[in-house]
Amino acid sequence: MFPSKTELLDKIRLGEDSYLELKEIRFSGARISAPSRNDLADELAAFANSRGGVLMLGVEDRTHRILGIPYELLDAAEDLAREACTDSIRPPILPVIERLELPGRGGEMCALLRVDVPRSLFVHQSPGGYLHRVGSSKRQMPPEYLARLFQQRSQTRLIRFDEQAIAVAMLQDLTPTLWERFATPRTQDAPEDLLQKLGMARADEDGALRPTVAGILLAVPEPQRFLPNAFIQAVAYRGLTIRPDDNSLYQRDAHDITGPLDEQIMAAMDFVRKNMFVMARKGWGREDLPQYDLVAVFEAIVNAVAHRDYSMYGAKIRLRMFDDRLELYSPGALPNTLTVESLPYRQFARNETITSLLARCPVRSRIPELQAHRTHIMDKRGEGVLLILNRSEQLSGRRPSYRLLDEAELVVTIYAAAAAETQA
Repeated sequence: MFPSKTELLDKIRLGEDSYLELKEIRFSGARISAPSRNDLADELAAFANSRGGVLMLGVEDRTHRILGIPYELLDAAEDLAREACTDSIRPPILPVIERLELPGRGGEMCALLRVDVPRSLFVHQSPGGYLHRVGSSKRQMPPEYLARLFQQRSQTRLIRFDEQAIAVAMLQDLTPTLWERFATPRTQDAPEDLLQKLGMARADEDGALRPTVAGILLAVPEPQRFLPNAFIQAVAYRGLTIRPDDNSLYQRDAHDITGPLDEQIMAAMDFVRKNMFVMARKGWGREDLPQYDLVAVFEAIVNAVAHRDYSMYGAKIRLRMFDDRLELYSPGALPNTLTVESLPYRQFARNETITSLLARCPVRSRIPELQAHRTHIMDKRGEGVLLILNRSEQLSGRRPSYRLLDEAELVVTIYAAAAAETQA
């Protein structure tokens, strides 16, 4: 938005509108006296809740005069803008803050701060409430408008969340080797056409082709650049509970698992296999008895990654291993009329595009059980939950449990097999 200094100067001369906000910065000594952090947060959140915009710090809003910011106080001004975005807005927004020089009325060069705010995937609350941009001013969103915006920016809209375009991403952010693997030998489409057919790219409201949430999650080496919550937090604990106040090392292993979704699934499986105990039973020969049925664990991790609610800012998948059980926390309540009791009998896909792409991803694992179980990560038969329940119960004698935590997180607990004679 306003890519050149000439275009930016023209916009400043015309004054504020739906896409531009001007703010003078006043100082009392080395301290910023105006604007306040809350005032900036309201303006920035209103842009994010609308179609994005640019905030210029160092320009008087009524006269459009470029007053500038003292060079030695640019750090303080940037700190104010950054803290407004991260500390005063929920969920936080991630703008681009740029220092630049523009000529003032007398021709002298003045230092300014430019804060670019993209249209957000989320609905943001600032100290002034839920605000949006109407012309050159911010306004409280009426209840019916706010409800509609929440619906539009959630998984319940006609365009699902995983199909939404990410405003701050560009097609060049998608790695060719990652998205080309979804093409078939007969594919003759141009890259832009193929990405749209796969659901990995979509035109935004201005007609620009941008990566979708699904595209970022499966065709970017570090999708957390755009979706910071898209990772698995894996921890293996000593004992049966979490004891952070214990002086002993209560964690045996911990790892934040990142990368494209299919790589996350395989890395999570490696984490489980590395940290689970394997028992041995002596009879006519040694018989290894693993703590968990790895096919059941694989199905549980695939379901968590494929069906979690990626629109929940700050929520990640949590994989916890204890001596007697494995717990998997997946963000998001159950969609539509699905209940915990109906999970084994009904199919659902919160993220249709993600599940379709995962069904094209081969199982790349050295775990023999997975190689024999399935050639690709997902299938369309909807038997995953039944496999988790039946195979785990057969091994451990206890049926796994599903529960909703605070109506915002689905938790599956898989119980470990009882200890045998020898632990390896």
